[in-house]
Amino acid sequence: MNLQSRLDSLKGRHADLETKIMAEDRRPSPDSAALSRMKMEKLRLKEEMERLKTG
Repeated sequence: MNLQSRLDSLKGRHADLETKIMAEDRRPSPDSAALSRMKMEKLRLKEEMERLKTG
């Protein structure tokens, strides 16, 4: 997998997590543990994308 394909894959996963986080946050009783896990994963993906971009 080339660099651009990897970045595109990470961006897609990052966007999917953002959607899931927003949906969970809108629920009447959001699961704070699930939100925390998703936010940590989203941050990890963002850091990996930055690392790949800077080489």
